[in-house]
Parts: sequence; structure tokens; C-alpha cells
Amino acid sequence: MKDRRRASRGIRLARFRPRVLDALRGYDRRQFATDLSAGVTVGVLALPLAIAFAMASGMTPQSGIYTAIIAGFIIAALGGSRVQIGGPTGAFIVIVYGIVVQYGVANLLLCTMMAGAMLFLMGLFQIGTWIRFIPVSVVTGFTKGIAILILLSQVKEFFGLTTEPLPAEFVGKVTALWNAAPSADLQTVLLAVGCLALIVGWPRPWRVVPSPIVALVAGTAAAAGLGLNVETIGSRFGEMPAGLPALVWPEMSLGTLRHLVFPAFTIALLGAIESLLSARVADAMVDDRHDPNQELMAQGIANMTVPLFGGFCATGAIARTSTNVQMGARTPVAGMIHAVTLLTIVLVAAPIAKYVPLATLSAILVVVSWNMGEWHDLKDLRRYTLNYRAILLTTFVLTVVIDLTVAVEVGMVLAAIFFITRVSQLTGVQELTVPAGPGVEAYSLYGSLFFGAATKIEPLFALAAPAHPTRVLVLDMHKVINVDTTGLEILETLHRKLARSGKVLIIAEPNDQPRSLFERSGFIERLGAANVAADLAAALELAQRAPAPSTPPSSV
Repeated sequence: MKDRRRASRGIRLARFRPRVLDALRGYDRRQFATDLSAGVTVGVLALPLAIAFAMASGMTPQSGIYTAIIAGFIIAALGGSRVQIGGPTGAFIVIVYGIVVQYGVANLLLCTMMAGAMLFLMGLFQIGTWIRFIPVSVVTGFTKGIAILILLSQVKEFFGLTTEPLPAEFVGKVTALWNAAPSADLQTVLLAVGCLALIVGWPRPWRVVPSPIVALVAGTAAAAGLGLNVETIGSRFGEMPAGLPALVWPEMSLGTLRHLVFPAFTIALLGAIESLLSARVADAMVDDRHDPNQELMAQGIANMTVPLFGGFCATGAIARTSTNVQMGARTPVAGMIHAVTLLTIVLVAAPIAKYVPLATLSAILVVVSWNMGEWHDLKDLRRYTLNYRAILLTTFVLTVVIDLTVAVEVGMVLAAIFFITRVSQLTGVQELTVPAGPGVEAYSLYGSLFFGAATKIEPLFALAAPAHPTRVLVLDMHKVINVDTTGLEILETLHRKLARSGKVLIIAEPNDQPRSLFERSGFIERLGAANVAADLAAALELAQRAPAPSTPPSSV
């Protein structure tokens, strides 16, 4: 009962404290003016991205805007970062599209709510810190893989192909696009290429006006003014409603929820990784430190709320967050203003959105995915280890060909295997030449005595043979940084073998972690407290006084 109470006290929940409460201390008009400028700029930039991400995901344009407004406000108001901008992102396109194709829009909304609950629990139980342990090679690999899949998803709209809804799997999608290649529309291609060139070539001094907004306006004006026969938001989805939708609770059943657990976990995992990665990038830009658990709880609340208004999954957006910081934002107020700006645009300019060509939105997403891939990093791959390259490329290929979750799982397993191998190589046993008298053998252990390296002690078992002249074995452990239960077990085995031959094991200078494990497991008691020396000199002095083996050589 006492142990149960002790265990319950060990579960520590994260406190719920949004960063906005700290950021508003000493808040003044000057900072508000800066936040206002940043929030309006990011809000305008978020409009075409929200629409493009939603359509590429198989959702309606308004669902993307609702997600950006509601999730953007909640994440800014309740999050653990001062400058994070939340909303729909390109990383979710492949996952959301696959869920919509397989389960339908209604079940996507349920998936998003379930993922929100998972994210909130991750933050509540302080798992946010663990997310940071995902290796950079895994994150880089799946990010580049998602970028390729986004590019692939835009081929149809960029070239104006006529085809049935594309399948979610990679091979089927590539096959369908290849078969539809003869249906490419010249007007659509010219408009898409023109918008792409405008975004890429927009002069740097003029970038106070974001290039995607310029392309959106120019592409829409060109399509309308020249009478281009290209597909638009209106021709595919009809009128854009002004204002937010009514609150609707989605239908659910236990049977349905059971099938949605895995896709919901995929959304939660990617949302956690991307939001904390975005927050970490923002920290470096503003010299701050975000609260990862508070950020995950805010992301969870946002994703549980957005589907009630027809939106879908949201997370921290690296590009919009970076723009927010570059415009001078330093508090969550800018993120809330970004959401209000989007709402204002929807209320005022929603009828105009139907004239936006899909080719223009496709050009915007092509640039987003290209920047997301950061392909210039590939030329530096040869400078990294073979292990790093293997993890990155495996994660990349599996993300593109199979599935993001499988890619992350395999990448993490590979990273763990390589880590175990590397640490085991840094662990070893070295014989010491010391003036300790006949029958005394001394060895130095170094590294980490864990399950991947514990067998390196096994050669010492030969010293326990009754016929061997060794009477005392001294193990200097001051260079051992860690011992796990497997390492403890092999030390216990060594001690038992020596004891059966009447020989003595002395441990010298164990560090705090090994000593703590030895004490808690009772190993020191079985070894004898006197046989744990403060340092090697004390251990050798103790060994010289140890009696000769009492067990006859013929015994086992």
C-alpha cells in the first residue's frame, strides 16, 4: 500500500499556464502596434495557404479557413510559445487526404477530435519533452518525404489534368497521373507557371507584401480579365459562405471509433512533432524557451474544437511563425490578431473567393513544398555518418512510398539500433597493471554497462574457475556512467561464480547511478558493504587482506 502511494506521488501532471499570461506583463501600446502589424500580415498570408492546404487535402476551401481562424486563435491564446502561429499545414495534406478517401470527411473530423484528446493528454502527462528525443535524421527524412507527396498532389491542378479522384497510395497516384498526362490544359499550365514565377521572382525589397498574396490577386485578375477557361474555387465548390458555420456535434459510434484510433494517432504524432519543431525554431529567433507540454495541451484543445465548426487538424506552422517573428511579433497577441484578420476577410470578401483559380493555389503549394523540403541540405549528406544517412533516406523513402507512421517507426528503430551499437563500442573492460600482490586481478570498466554491452564482462567469468589462481577480482567503475538491470544481472552472475569458488569481488568507486541501482536491488548487501571501496587504492588495499579461497579446487 505504501509503495502504491509512493508511485502515485511520482506521477506529475503539467500545470496549465498559457504563455500569454506572462507575455502581457508590462505590455504597452508600442508592442501592440508591432503585434498588430505582424498579425495582419500573417493573417493575409494565411488566407491562400489555408485554402490551398484544405483543397489539397480533399476538403472544402472554407474548412481550411475555419481551421486557421479557430485553431489559430486557440493555439496563440493558450499555447506555450510566445510567437507560434497555428493552423492547417502542408505536412497534414497526405494524411488527411488518405483518411478522407478511406473513411470520409465525417470520420476525419472524429479523427481530428481524437487526435486532439491524445495531444492534450501528451501535454498533461509531460510527454512533450519526450517528443524532442526524436532524432533530427528522422524529422528531416519524413519532412522531405511529405514535401515530395505535396508536390505530387499538385500535379493534377498545376497541369489541369482530367482524371478521377486520385487514390491515396503512392503507386496508384503516380499511375493515375501518368495515364491522365495527355489531358493537360495549356491555359492552366501557363497560368500556374506564371504564378509560380511571380512568387519565386518577387523582389526582396517588396516582400513586405507577401508574394503568395500577390500571386493570388494577379492570378485571379488574369483568369478573369483574359477570360481563361480554367477551373476555379467557384466552379468546383460553389459560393464561399460568409461567417462561421453553426456548431455541429459529429455522429460517432464505438465501432467507428475503434477503426479510427490508428489514423488519429498518426495525426497526433505528426501534430506534436511539427508544433514543437516550429516552437523550437521560433525560440532560436526570439531568444526564448517555449513550454512544450503547454503547447501540446493548447494544440489538443484546438483540434478538439475545430471539427465542431467543420475544420480539420491543425498544428504549429513554421513558415507563418517565422514570418510572424520577422514582422516584430513577440507576444501571443499577434497570433490572435492573425485569426481575427482572417475572420474579417471571410466576413467581407468571401464572395470574391469563388473566382480564385485552382492553378494559382497549386503554384503557391508547389513553392511551399519546395521550401519545406530544404533540398540544399542533400549536398551536405556526404559529410554525415553512414548511420545518419541510412536513417534519413529510409525514413524519406518509406514516407513517400508507404506511410508516415511506418516511416517514423522504422526510423526510430534504426536510430535505436545504431545508438545501441555506438554506445556498446564505447563500452569496454581494460586490465590494469597494479602492484597488488599474487592472486589479485584488477580491471577498469568504462562506458555504459547496459543490455547492449553487458556481455563484454563475460570474459571475466574465466577468473572464477576454481583452478584459476585469482583469489580477488577488483573492478574499477569510476568510468562507468550507467548500469541497467541487464548490466546488474551480469555483475550478480560474476559475483556468484566467484563466490562459489571462494573468491572475492570488490567494486571500486561506483558513480551515483550505479551505486543507487546496487543499493535498491540489494546487490551491495549480497556483495558485502565492505567490498565496495571508495577508490581503486582502497580496493587494492582491501584485496591484499582478503583470505585465500576456502573452496577446494575440485569443487564446482
